[in-house]
Amino acid sequence: MSQAVQQLFENLWQDYVAITPSAKRIHALLESSENSQSDIVNDHIALRTFNLDKVSLDKLAAHFLSLGYKQGGEYHFEEKKLYAQHFEHPDPKVAKVFISELLVEQLSEEAQNIIAKMVEHVDAEKVADSSFLYSGAHWPLSQSDYQTLVQESEYAAWMSVWGFRANHFTVSVNQLNETQDLADVNEKLKNAGFLLNQSGGEIKGSAEVFLAQSSTIADRIAVNFDEGEMIVPSCFYEFAQRYPMSNGELYSGFVAASADKIFESTNTTTDIKKAG
Repeated sequence: MSQAVQQLFENLWQDYVAITPSAKRIHALLESSENSQSDIVNDHIALRTFNLDKVSLDKLAAHFLSLGYKQGGEYHFEEKKLYAQHFEHPDPKVAKVFISELLVEQLSEEAQNIIAKMVEHVDAEKVADSSFLYSGAHWPLSQSDYQTLVQESEYAAWMSVWGFRANHFTVSVNQLNETQDLADVNEKLKNAGFLLNQSGGEIKGSAEVFLAQSSTIADRIAVNFDEGEMIVPSCFYEFAQRYPMSNGELYSGFVAASADKIFESTNTTTDIKKAG
């Protein structure tokens, strides 16, 4: 892994754990089972944005393309009004990147106006710097605008609070030492008291589609709005088990039906189940 790639992911990680305290605890929980030479391997990160020209998916992807990444698959989420692509590095040990964008024109005029005003605050020159990928929100936000967005798009509401940063990191279950089975990892998490996203089932996907995924429910964090403090969902931790295809290589893409449910880990009212 090049130093530039390594530094970018380190910066993304530090920004992510600052608003996702459970991620550090989960990382420590899984690492405590591993030998001293082992690190938790990141399968992929996910980034969110709007399909407005200044901050479009292409603008975010350019930072990774410049580091040697190539575009992989593309994905459509009609109900959630999202489009996404994933990107892979030539070195399979380097984490993949999943970038989605909200199709803003499909929202109400009121929601479109709120989002347009937010993006007006973004400095186009800063978008061209890789630090933009972990720069957070660039705009003021009222609770009323947040609630308007929640009613139309949980994705838009999340973006309005948290802006540009890793929405989640993902543990590669295949590269754990103690177990390479996602169900085992989930049991360990539940026994430790963590909440898992139950939307679409605790495990989304299977060997039949070459990818199984699960995720925690996003942490709830106090955020200062224009009118005062409010507790909202931040980020979550994901876990991925990949299966070999007919050629013997592990599947490297994503499954839209599973990703659709993973998105709901940051919903304000997600189907959750008390662990343990």
